Amino acid sequence: MTTLDHTSTRHLVLEAGRADRQYWPDLWRYRELFFILAWRDVAVRYKQTVIGLAWAFVRPFLTMVVFTVVFGKIAKLPAEGSAPYAVMVFAGLLPWMLFASVLSDASTSIVGSANLISKVYFPRLIVPLATVLVALIDFLVSLFILAGLMLWYGVVPGWQILLLPVFVLLALLCSIGPALWAAAVLVKYRDFRFIIPFVTQIGLYISPVGFSGKIVPEQWQFVYSLNPMVGIIDGFRWCILGGANPIYGPGFALSLGIIAVLLLWGILSFRRTERAFADMI
Repeated sequence: MTTLDHTSTRHLVLEAGRADRQYWPDLWRYRELFFILAWRDVAVRYKQTVIGLAWAFVRPFLTMVVFTVVFGKIAKLPAEGSAPYAVMVFAGLLPWMLFASVLSDASTSIVGSANLISKVYFPRLIVPLATVLVALIDFLVSLFILAGLMLWYGVVPGWQILLLPVFVLLALLCSIGPALWAAAVLVKYRDFRFIIPFVTQIGLYISPVGFSGKIVPEQWQFVYSLNPMVGIIDGFRWCILGGANPIYGPGFALSLGIIAVLLLWGILSFRRTERAFADMI
């Protein structure tokens, strides 16, 4: 009596255009690589630093102190409603630092992973997306500072705080689009990396981080909202400080439209140049 062993064989299919059709499913298949790269970025960020993760506390706290002194004490700009100036500043600083961190780290991620990209196939989009996890960890750490400030000043959030994750997501989406475009450009033009810190520094001062967006004259509010971070920062403050600080509706709608355009533009730019990464790096 003989027994037949039935073994399943896997076939390698070479088909024109198959890689493009399977690109988005491949993002899920390579999810373990996403977490490996994200953990690597976390370890590199704080490796061989004296105070390690505490840097995520120190940087936003010192920035908040400087802005509170300069804009609140020296320039004597008004806060939003009855909110303490320090809480208002920190509520605006959180989404901005999340945006700037993703933009800075993701834009240089492809060049920084040159050895991996030139040797192994995987969806290259995983590399810049992995940096998002590092920025989120810093954001969550900074969120504890905000909670401490709110306790210190006796600020009690309303039901709007439940919508805070929505604005966190919007801040991430707002940063991912430009970051993907910058990552693709940096592969070919390495000097572009010097422009990004300049852009984030200028953006910090023209966005309503150290001051309330309500000081902008009403006739200029819509134009000011061409900066998509304006609507996101206002949304953060609305979630934390309550209904006394309403969101400017037309400007917020404009911000959403710009975020969608930037995200689509970034993905298309990245995908269009992705095939040449291994050759140009």
